[in-house]
Amino acid sequence: MAIADHLEELKKTAKQMVVPGKGILAADESSGTIEKKFAKIGVASTEDNRRSYRGLFFTTPGFEEFISGVILFDETLRQSAADGRTFVSILQGVGVLPGIKVDQGTKEMDGSPNEKVTKGLEGLPERLKEYVELGAKFAKWRAVITIGDVLPTDANIRQNAKDLAAYAALCQEAGLVPIVEPEVLMDGGHGIEACADASERTLRAVFEELKKAGVAPEGMILKTNMVIPGKESGTKAAPETIAELTTTLFERVLPDELPGQAFLSGGQSEVEATENLNAMNKKGQFPWKLSFSYGRALQDSALKTWGGKPENIPAAQKAFYHRAKMNSLATLGKYTSEIEKA
Repeated sequence: MAIADHLEELKKTAKQMVVPGKGILAADESSGTIEKKFAKIGVASTEDNRRSYRGLFFTTPGFEEFISGVILFDETLRQSAADGRTFVSILQGVGVLPGIKVDQGTKEMDGSPNEKVTKGLEGLPERLKEYVELGAKFAKWRAVITIGDVLPTDANIRQNAKDLAAYAALCQEAGLVPIVEPEVLMDGGHGIEACADASERTLRAVFEELKKAGVAPEGMILKTNMVIPGKESGTKAAPETIAELTTTLFERVLPDELPGQAFLSGGQSEVEATENLNAMNKKGQFPWKLSFSYGRALQDSALKTWGGKPENIPAAQKAFYHRAKMNSLATLGKYTSEIEKA
């Protein structure tokens, strides 16, 4: 079907994903990523452990007050909880939208091995059709942009932008809201200006390619990085500086029709990710909502509290609920360190 046939439904879903006071939980770690997370707490990455871990988030009492949607991994979309209910039906039952990660990871770019391109376009229309049948309402595709001495190259930015646009068009044709995720990585010793430059080049290319591919901006969500110094730079920027540079860039590049931008945390600590989001929303109203789509910054405390032990699930859920509530306040510009400690 043509994108226009789905547009009203896409617009409605996209607005629901970034409604003020709510954000998106990224629970779509690949098998390799979740294995590394579990290894850090001494837990084996078995199907039962993954089910138990992910299920603790989806069954947290009241989490739907702060979470509009959850990005799932293929395995999780098909899984059921211990009581036999599918995870999709558990989410639907509390009004939370199920989504699905559809990219298949990254590979080295031909001619520029220090840069990455994303795999997964082959066979994507058939996979999207199945995901719709399984209950997914939105999808996600991540592209990564690396900053280095002569990086990112224009060729890498353009290839990733074209692939994101091709994915987004296929999603909208299938009736799924695409989360378009170009991530300028925090890895490296670069300063905040280098991040600002790479982020602007990337977003300009992405929106040029989305337009060429006929993607309706009002039926998609952007998920990108904050403008922030590299992790190895030895510098920290104040939330107000990050907010100023990021929102100024967005005002130059993002179309007004875009319903919202849900930030990735990208290696920030849980509290940093909340403080920086709050600083942006304290600046006032923008044409698009500024929300969150965090993985680690929503899960870290819960993961450590859980530790693979069923008896720790209530305490882990409490940690997750707190983090979700803090980020909910940040989408409204109402987060404070006093509320955090309380």
